[in-house]
Amino acid sequence: MNQYPQKILLILSVIAVVGCNDSMAVQAQPSKQSQEERVFHLPPQPSAEALAIPLTYKIETYNSQIMQGSRTYGVSLPPGYDENLTQRYPVIFLLHGGHGNPEDWFAQKGGALNTLQKLYVAGKLPPSIVITPDGNDKRGSSPYWDPQYIDGPHGKISTALGHELVKVVKDRYRTIPNPDFWAIGGLSSGGWGAMNVGLHNLSSFSILFSHSGYFKDPSGPQNSPIIYIKTITPQVAKRLRVYLDSGKLDTEDLQQAQQFSQVLRQKRVYNMFRQFPGSHTWNYWREHLADSLTFVGEQFKIAQVVHSTENVGLNLSKNTKNTGHF
Repeated sequence: MNQYPQKILLILSVIAVVGCNDSMAVQAQPSKQSQEERVFHLPPQPSAEALAIPLTYKIETYNSQIMQGSRTYGVSLPPGYDENLTQRYPVIFLLHGGHGNPEDWFAQKGGALNTLQKLYVAGKLPPSIVITPDGNDKRGSSPYWDPQYIDGPHGKISTALGHELVKVVKDRYRTIPNPDFWAIGGLSSGGWGAMNVGLHNLSSFSILFSHSGYFKDPSGPQNSPIIYIKTITPQVAKRLRVYLDSGKLDTEDLQQAQQFSQVLRQKRVYNMFRQFPGSHTWNYWREHLADSLTFVGEQFKIAQVVHSTENVGLNLSKNTKNTGHF
């Protein structure tokens, strides 16, 4: 792992110092928050009444110009979304695997609604808008049994999900638009897809996670995250955060995850790799979704600290110019 946690400790120390400097802190606070500052504010812990209501999901439709037809996605809105009409929310994309569909994660096999509810109650994940895209190029189960999360001969699915669907979600829901508050992950080929779509759309996502994914694709280096990651700049690498896990009996995917984690460390990309008992099954993915989403929740909270500190620094800089104090 890189030095990301240490940087956060330094940021927190700076916040403490600024808070103690009364002569500057009072003047540094604007009378009215800017739109940018409001956008970066994570939602608070939902009320007990909101948490008591079981989560639900819907399957929605949109017209895709890129895929030249109607597409679907699943969506679960967070507790209190309809009541807190000025609040914006972080976003999580969950990708299905081979022969999958947008309902898989939300249905009994994925159990994501139960997992989300528990994490919200425990405060481990800020209330989030959760999207489950349709990753098949040709609607549902198709001749391409494995979802092709690439821009390839059967459609530009990577751009359709990582750019076009992101715009749809931003238009339809109250999202925090900054990519530091957007995560994309999945299982099996959806785990690979999350890395591939995410790395090709880094203006949309900063947090990537994979359960039992692979990182080399037959279509070549462009869609093989373990190779493509080497093309990103150091500046982008500092912003990226990655979570990986695989079952100990899932030997091939486990080995690829270990190798990918090593490459990420070489690129100084903050990442967490974990291995658990289990294999390539829904039992495994259902059990460990909470681990990846807890990681995601931690990164959302860290991002808020970082952006809050940047806003404080900007306000202090403006105040220094206006008053001559330093």
